[in-house]
Amino acid sequence: MQPLTGVHTRAAGACSLPRVTDAAPTPPRASAGPPPETIRVVTVAYNPGEELERFLETLRTATSRIPTVVIADNGTEHERVKYAAEQYGARVVGDGTNRGYGAGANLAARDLTEDWLVVANPDIQWCPGSLDTLIEAGRAEPRAGCLGPRLLNPDGSVYPSGRALPSLVGGAGHAILGRVWPGNPFSAAYHGTNEDATHAVGWLSGACLLLPAAAWKRLGGFDEDYFMFFEDVDLGARVGRAGWLNLQVPDAVVVHAQGASWKSRPERMIRAHHAPRVATSTPAIRPSGRRPCAGRCPRG
Repeated sequence: MQPLTGVHTRAAGACSLPRVTDAAPTPPRASAGPPPETIRVVTVAYNPGEELERFLETLRTATSRIPTVVIADNGTEHERVKYAAEQYGARVVGDGTNRGYGAGANLAARDLTEDWLVVANPDIQWCPGSLDTLIEAGRAEPRAGCLGPRLLNPDGSVYPSGRALPSLVGGAGHAILGRVWPGNPFSAAYHGTNEDATHAVGWLSGACLLLPAAAWKRLGGFDEDYFMFFEDVDLGARVGRAGWLNLQVPDAVVVHAQGASWKSRPERMIRAHHAPRVATSTPAIRPSGRRPCAGRCPRG
């Protein structure tokens, strides 16, 4: 994709975070005052397995800060969620009603007082320092309204998590040709370039997002009309319309098991997913074997 005007990367050997040129417009700032330090991490659990404990365990090494962790319980296996929360000092909200991903995240982020908000799937595994890297990127770029890491599949391959906003023509081309001709120009444009330097994209995968609290509050969180899938595309579009940037930060790395929370019961989630008013062509998530983060995260 073409880089946004005013966003550049520095020369080799210098900081690779984007900087603002004098010619760039001045959009609203997502944060003000002293550097934000407090973090709330929210996740939405739907009858989770061991991945929830791995999420909470690896979070301990993802940041030097002490985050507030809130779990929205959207499922029926409350004891497992309660046990994990007690073991790792998290708080549980919700009564087991399956509100959908966006509404569950909104519930867990309610009454936000921290400076930063992380919304992440419970089936990701944090690589050491990954959350601190995201926060530093946000502090370095005041126009950042939403930041996301590089997502790795369990086999170590890169998942295209920073993408262009789909147009009508581009979306149709990707939907029609994506399976029979994976390298077609419509799919290539939609998947993005996955560059090695921090760069602006149209939207970021909702599997792991970092937002300044001021941006989240101004946007009103996720649009709850989207039960599951597409709420992240909508959020990215609204971030851009508000004058902020969606930034992918490839130096921050997490591993995503993709759908481990509900893949054993997909029919229930699919029925619920199609009940509300949803418009998306996102393909179904394919089950992946669960593997430890060790060996997948880059070593310094």
